[in-house]
Amino acid sequence: MALKDLVLAQEVAMIRKLKSGEYRLYSRKVDPKTHKRRNLGTFKSREAAEKHEREVQYFKRH
Repeated sequence: MALKDLVLAQEVAMIRKLKSGEYRLYSRKVDPKTHKRRNLGTFKSREAAEKHEREVQYFKRH
């Protein structure tokens, strides 16, 4: 498995499809107090969730 595949697999795990058909973006790290991932937003489409994930990553580094 290539490094790119591992990175994509990790990103896939952070976007989950809800029963309502929407997609929710979760933080990559688990909160040490609650032992859960932080909700970073709910989106109508997977593309919108992926776009927001890219925006979050850009913001963290600039």
